[in-house]
Amino acid sequence: MKERDFNDFFDLCKSRAIMQALEEDRYDGDVTTLATIIEPGLIGHGVIRAKAPGVVAGIAVAEQVFRSIDPQVNIRRVVGDGAKLVEGDLVLEVEGTVASLLVAERTALNFMQRMSGIATQTRLFVEKILHTDAKILDTRKTAPGLRYFDKEAVKIGGGQNHRFGLFDLVLIKDNHIDAAGGVVQAIERAKRYLSTNETAMKIEAEVRSTAELQEAIGAEPDIILLDNFSLDELFTAVSFARKQAPSIQLEASGNVGLHNVVQIAETGVDYISVGELTHSVTALDLSMAVRFT
Repeated sequence: MKERDFNDFFDLCKSRAIMQALEEDRYDGDVTTLATIIEPGLIGHGVIRAKAPGVVAGIAVAEQVFRSIDPQVNIRRVVGDGAKLVEGDLVLEVEGTVASLLVAERTALNFMQRMSGIATQTRLFVEKILHTDAKILDTRKTAPGLRYFDKEAVKIGGGQNHRFGLFDLVLIKDNHIDAAGGVVQAIERAKRYLSTNETAMKIEAEVRSTAELQEAIGAEPDIILLDNFSLDELFTAVSFARKQAPSIQLEASGNVGLHNVVQIAETGVDYISVGELTHSVTALDLSMAVRFT
């Protein structure tokens, strides 16, 4: 079976998004800096600090933003991605020409603030279920063009990535099942497709009822997604699946929040996917101040 390496693709997503973000901000120049900073060699020292408590993420991305504007910028990391911050904590120091720092500032902060907000929220979910074996997963409910950063932030916050896109996991959902004529038919078709194309990839199948769960277990996917099951239904489904097919992993999804993630984790599922990690982001407040030398 062929193994696929997506690292080059992920690097391309990151680099392309950073360049697009810089281009949409500066277009053909930062007119304010061009108009007011007449000394081209004026050196500035920038410090990025937290203005609220949270988990920092996106430091490496910020570095790439600054160096995309000026490869000569000096950067010092004060903390690493995943560090817990309190208000006032120093995160990053940058030194270079004032023009370079001012052009890169907002784009660097935008990436860091969004990523830190996602990492902060992810950490809240992860810490709530540490007493269980369940893992927190993200979803594809990301901002268009920012998926790499959103999913990287989830990992920094302690969660795990579900599939990155449509290409790295066979995820059979309700529409696929209905179009294929049933969950068994859909799983069997997926297995034939992977075998024919000599592709190593897991198959996950969504089920919407206990009856559909029983059918799916017989077809032996790698993962079964228990979608929008009540807590009682989850307990019943997990108990049944563990007895019938203990090697099949179980994921719960649908209306998951901080208010119920503990109860869901305690049903014994392996994974809990949480859309709000990336579709309802509250950015962590960060700022950069520049001193001139």
